[in-house]
Amino acid sequence: MTAHATLEKETVLTPDRVINLDAYPILDDNNPERAEIIAKCKHDLDTKQYCVLPDFILPEARKAAVEQALAVEHLAHLNCADRNCYLQRSKDASLPEDHARNVFLSASMRMLAYDLLPAESPLKVLYHWEATKRFIAEIVGVEKLYDNEDAFQPVNTVIYHDGDRSAWHFDSVNAFTMTLMLQAPEKGGRFEMAPHTRSDDDQNYDYVGKVVRGEIPEDTVEVGREEGALCIFRGCNSLHRVSPVEGDRRRIMGVFVYENEPGITGDAEVNATVYGPRAA
Repeated sequence: MTAHATLEKETVLTPDRVINLDAYPILDDNNPERAEIIAKCKHDLDTKQYCVLPDFILPEARKAAVEQALAVEHLAHLNCADRNCYLQRSKDASLPEDHARNVFLSASMRMLAYDLLPAESPLKVLYHWEATKRFIAEIVGVEKLYDNEDAFQPVNTVIYHDGDRSAWHFDSVNAFTMTLMLQAPEKGGRFEMAPHTRSDDDQNYDYVGKVVRGEIPEDTVEVGREEGALCIFRGCNSLHRVSPVEGDRRRIMGVFVYENEPGITGDAEVNATVYGPRAA
């Protein structure tokens, strides 16, 4: 069966029917094209803090993932919050009002947790395949990646309606974030980043404050996200956001969480915040 075979409901969904193996020969460790792709992605991650792999998922698999998400969208948790870029919901009275930690922005999106996606989800097939994990591990520069073993976290679908957005924020603990564009909106919904906003040794509060207050838009970049494109980025030290979505067409993203060691599960309180009370 070729990599471009259509998705038939009565057959088992295999990785070659999800991932574009013609463009990304991730199975063949000795393929020079594979090595070139990895080298370019590593360079982009180091210099720009993100890399994009266009057409990583096959069109039929992408359409199936969209249909599956929309079929259970009514079960998604509407996640609305006012928070600072450190994902905190309380201000620090000891700091000035315009300090980065006291600048609060609104965010809203709908979260579909792992358990709400069907077993034959193309996103789950992509995520759990050992060849995918080995390929991503080489790009991000680690020896091995493991599945997250939480009931809700490993693979999510995030749905944005008209007016929904993700405010400027840092990712809390993950060394990298991996997302897949499943459906683009009519307008808006741009993925924007301010690369190298802080470092492990310097919080760079003055600069972070300027970004979140919108004072230096010229320092932000828009990361192009065509449908089917996989994006890997360093969100821990680079502020990023999704601008407000405009129009009736949903912005739908797949989000994948890998770990550096086995057996990792999530915190029940955090899960309840992200996925709703049922996750507690």
